[in-house]
Amino acid sequence: MKPAFFLSPSSVDVGLTTVSLGLGRALQRRGVSVAFVKPIAQQRADASEGELSAAYAESALGIRPAEPIPYAEAARQLHDGKVQDLMERIIEVFETSTREADVAVVEGLIVKQADLASARLNQAIARALDARVLLVDAFTDPDLKALVNRLHAASSSYGGVESQRVVGCILNKAPADCCGPTREEWQETLARLRRDMPDFRRGVLQLVGCIPTNPALLHCRTLDVARHLGAGIATEGEISKRRVTSVKMVARTVPNLHDTFTPGALLLTPADRDDVLMATSLAAIKGIPLAGLVLTGTDTITPDPTVRELCSPAADSGLPILLAEGSSYRVVTAVGQLNTEIPADDHERLEATLDFIARHLDCEWLINEGIDQQLEVRLSPPAFRFRLAERARAANRRILLPEGDEPRTIAAAVSCHQRGIARCVLMGDPEEVRSKAAGLEIPPEIEILDPARFRDRYVGPLAEMRRHKGLTESMAAELLEDNVYLATVMLALDEADGMVSGAVHSTASTIRPALQLIGTSPEARVVSSVFFMCLPDQVLVYGDCAVNPNPDAETLADIALRSAESAETFGITPRVAMISYSTGESAGGSEVEKVRTATRLAREARPDLLIDGPLQYDAAAIPEIARSKAPDSPVAGNATVFIFPDLNTGNTTYKAVQRSAKVVSVGPMLQGLRKPVNDLSRGALVDDIIYTIALTAAQAVER
Repeated sequence: MKPAFFLSPSSVDVGLTTVSLGLGRALQRRGVSVAFVKPIAQQRADASEGELSAAYAESALGIRPAEPIPYAEAARQLHDGKVQDLMERIIEVFETSTREADVAVVEGLIVKQADLASARLNQAIARALDARVLLVDAFTDPDLKALVNRLHAASSSYGGVESQRVVGCILNKAPADCCGPTREEWQETLARLRRDMPDFRRGVLQLVGCIPTNPALLHCRTLDVARHLGAGIATEGEISKRRVTSVKMVARTVPNLHDTFTPGALLLTPADRDDVLMATSLAAIKGIPLAGLVLTGTDTITPDPTVRELCSPAADSGLPILLAEGSSYRVVTAVGQLNTEIPADDHERLEATLDFIARHLDCEWLINEGIDQQLEVRLSPPAFRFRLAERARAANRRILLPEGDEPRTIAAAVSCHQRGIARCVLMGDPEEVRSKAAGLEIPPEIEILDPARFRDRYVGPLAEMRRHKGLTESMAAELLEDNVYLATVMLALDEADGMVSGAVHSTASTIRPALQLIGTSPEARVVSSVFFMCLPDQVLVYGDCAVNPNPDAETLADIALRSAESAETFGITPRVAMISYSTGESAGGSEVEKVRTATRLAREARPDLLIDGPLQYDAAAIPEIARSKAPDSPVAGNATVFIFPDLNTGNTTYKAVQRSAKVVSVGPMLQGLRKPVNDLSRGALVDDIIYTIALTAAQAVER
């Protein structure tokens, strides 16, 4: 995925949308190709109003983001515990929005008081995108203590600044007198904040910008007032150009109105005040650019048509005249409640706002430090699953499912068909398959093969494949009673692209026919396996945890190389840790020597790969421990591929991590075969089977 900055509010009313878009504008002006992403549409008081962020991005930045997911739908999935499904959809929104970009600016959700759902969604999105978080706050209080506390609390929700996920903050709405108009004055303000705030002072949190309040950017158009009031328009004038700088209720006599007629003033008066109407028109004709005149009470009072005709020349000067129902008090109160959001069609105000924000952001740091250091992005579990499904869809492979009458397998095949992941073939008696579908309707496009009808045609080919081992046709016929053998023969004869089994068969029952009939690929020494461990923040590769009980050094090196290739195939940058009970030269013994030798052999075969060992698991996985145990290792603390010295260690570790940390593990995926065959755990869930089918389809592309 592309590097991403996720903008998250650390308090309410921080101007999140305009700051996010202002950051996009600032990066664009420095030659960076930017994508803007709003993963989830903001919940709005008026459900009929659309999502503004995407409209702003298209209007001001020339970027067309993908349609965001409706907030109500996202909140429902969060409530139902379907966070991973939701994150996969968000990855799809992100990928669709960022195809042509170098970096993405991602706008989080505005979090209102006690809004736990939006806060949880923001945290989950940042993890799923492996985004660097920029906190956005309003610098409205000269007392920095409250601001420090808010930033600290917000940072802690993402793991704290030490986690390196939260990299900086942007302070908006600062007092104008603390952010002078010159760059030198602004730098002085930044220096003071960095000096007074502990996280800034320690250098663990970057102050990306301090944006002063600019009242001129809050001035709405007279058109916006008309829309808000639902007012009629007596005279249009320059209704879409005039801006409201002040609102004045007019009740005085004409001689006392001279100080009321100021540029940008919106005047409100009862509709029967013909004298005010005439005086205002004269002021407009004289050249005073009033925002407009609102005649109130028009539901009960009708302005005199003769007077209106006399005042019509004021329209040529651009004066808008509005007709509003209700008392003057009601109307002036309603005007005071006008939403300060920038309407989607107010391009002038939007452009001015984004330009102003962009000028107050330190994009040099983001470009030189933030973006350059993110060129390698960790692949989160939702991103891994999304990419896996996309790769499988593009492949459009035919995958055999010999356990076709097993309910979980049937459900997985139906889902794969609906999502376009693969062309699944259910092998089994059609009546039995349909009876085991547990209420699911199997689409007619899903192929159901009855082995009893065509098993005999493969007796000869199987006997020929194993003739050198003394297999007779009668023996072959007996073997073909097992659907796994039958499917493997079909795969060997290129009648399908891959096979998935194991929901009711043992691993040996799945692998043995593949080894006998398909064999290893030319570059592989052995068949081995990997699991894709979907940890909360990233996907790691574990190998071998399912096939080879006690590999020698040469075999262990081969497993490492095949596992690194599997990681690369699925978008994970391989940094291979050869796991042992010892790190470096801290201990000896035959088992440690085996790992040491395997590391040397793997490096010699692939000098371009980052491979190190022996490493203890904690030294391979945790940066703090790596710094003390293996400070010079290019892999320690940042490993993505973990190679275990034997099956006992590998299988135990993967199950311990899977069950204790409650993470999803996809696999085992077999590697080293000429054609893709994959095994399932007998406790596999429907989702496990779906993604194993997707893995198999994706593997078939590489053959």
